[in-house]
Amino acid sequence: MQPTPYGSSRTSSYADRLRGALMLDPRTYRDVEQDTDANGQAALTVVLAALAAGIGYILSRDLVQNVLGTVISSVLQWVIFSFVAYYVGASLFSTGQTSVTPGQVLRTIGFAQAPKLLLVLGIIPILGWVVGLIVFFWFIAAAIVALREAFEFDTGRAVGTGLVALVAIAIVDIVLSVIFGIGSALFGGLLSVLRGGF
Repeated sequence: MQPTPYGSSRTSSYADRLRGALMLDPRTYRDVEQDTDANGQAALTVVLAALAAGIGYILSRDLVQNVLGTVISSVLQWVIFSFVAYYVGASLFSTGQTSVTPGQVLRTIGFAQAPKLLLVLGIIPILGWVVGLIVFFWFIAAAIVALREAFEFDTGRAVGTGLVALVAIAIVDIVLSVIFGIGSALFGGLLSVLRGGF
């Protein structure tokens, strides 16, 4: 019996889907997009990634605030990114073959959060900012693949959709940071680099 390629059928295990998402395998994202039973797995990926980021922030000054903030911001980022991407992709960048539902975008973007699982390495002082920076760009690449597969359009349209959605979650992160002082799972590593955290 031959092993199933990542994401090639709906019988793929959760671990296979995570591996496929991390490898930016379009088949995995297509499989998740079509599998309405994958909603729970997508949500689990977001929560596990948020917890990994929270563990990565354990050495920070405001432990509870940063860990709790990271979990809250991660879930908000997922929902907001997905719905902004759905609206933008379905209205501004759609093509004649674009046929997508909000659930399909939520599922694919949920799995695109898989690189954030590596944010647990943020607990290592010197390595944390490097991992944060790598994860930031890895997530962007994963989101582009996820959007391309969910919307069934070209990479350029996926990039445009993703950039608009990224701006939306950046605004949400700024608001959460200014008003509530909570951290960000996506921008945390990037911000530490900009602050000279290396």
